[in-house]
Amino acid sequence: MIARKIQMVDLGSQYQNIAKEIDESVLAVVRSTQYINGPAVKSFNKNLADYLKVNHVMGCANGTDALQIALMALGLKRGDEVIVPAFTYAATAEVIGLLQLSPVMIDVDPDTFNTTAELIEKAITPKTKAIVPVHLFGQSTDMEDILALAKAHNLFIIEDNAQAIGADYTFKDGTVKKTGTMGHVGCTSFFPSKNLGAYGDGGAMFCNDDEIADNLKMIANHGQKKRYYHDVIGVNSRLDSIQAAILDIKLRHLDQYSSNRAQVAKTYDEGFESVAALQTPKRQHNSTHVFHQYTLRVKNGKRNELQQYLAEKEIPSMIYYPIPLYKQDAFKEFYNSSQGLPATEILSDQVISLPIHTEMKSDVQGYIIDSVKSFFK
Repeated sequence: MIARKIQMVDLGSQYQNIAKEIDESVLAVVRSTQYINGPAVKSFNKNLADYLKVNHVMGCANGTDALQIALMALGLKRGDEVIVPAFTYAATAEVIGLLQLSPVMIDVDPDTFNTTAELIEKAITPKTKAIVPVHLFGQSTDMEDILALAKAHNLFIIEDNAQAIGADYTFKDGTVKKTGTMGHVGCTSFFPSKNLGAYGDGGAMFCNDDEIADNLKMIANHGQKKRYYHDVIGVNSRLDSIQAAILDIKLRHLDQYSSNRAQVAKTYDEGFESVAALQTPKRQHNSTHVFHQYTLRVKNGKRNELQQYLAEKEIPSMIYYPIPLYKQDAFKEFYNSSQGLPATEILSDQVISLPIHTEMKSDVQGYIIDSVKSFFK
């Protein structure tokens, strides 16, 4: 038994390693009294844009707002269809329904957990106006074919990059782009447990198109370009200066955080290699993986029993996502139950995510691996 409490994400230890930088940055904002849209926000937006190699970054209040504002900025109309994977967090589809658009939920690849161009193409109708690929658990959806499909059908792409910020996608010609920068708009969340997490809520939108960027900024600011002149119905969604200052510090460490997570994942892979009932995460061949989650498939029907066994050993775990979106009461009206999404059904019954974070200690990870293996003996 490990003496210290095991956590899914150890934010306390992460903070201790950068405490001096964080404390100074927060105190500087407090002393400046520029808490909203101050220099810290402008600095972070610029530095994140430079990191992503994208023209525009606009911070906002949270990742869900980012998705909603992105859809609003593209001028979609009531009843327009937006294709979204069924194996994702509710927010991805929630904002589509909230805007009185129609979320069209499709299946995913059971090994990468991401959707594919082939699955998307089957769902395209004359009403389809946009696609929301989700870069789930930390690696990119295979975007090249999706981008070509969207171009052929004149569709918008809004990338849900809440779980994969920092991941690289390589095109067939060798071009490398960060997730979230390939579609019309990329959206991310800075929820504290994310790979680039704030100490509260936060999110961002990024794009290369100047006109779309202007729309995003306007809608996020009550629909106004000039103060008190409201051109459209907008929202109030801002990334506050304290969170921006914290994120600016953590952005400097993001690549190291990604490297640390990849090493933890590699150690898990090696530890579970001999366990026939487990399928370790498959890497997309043309994407790096930043491992927001380390998600196993338990293929012998004992996922829930494994979770209970780990809990008894004081090892936390999470199931993302136990109920497919189309089985949730909120989304039933958008799905024809006669259709089947077999991979999503399988994953909902099989997946389990283990603790993974940037400060994982070898003795803790060793205890987790040994405990999982002992369950299958």
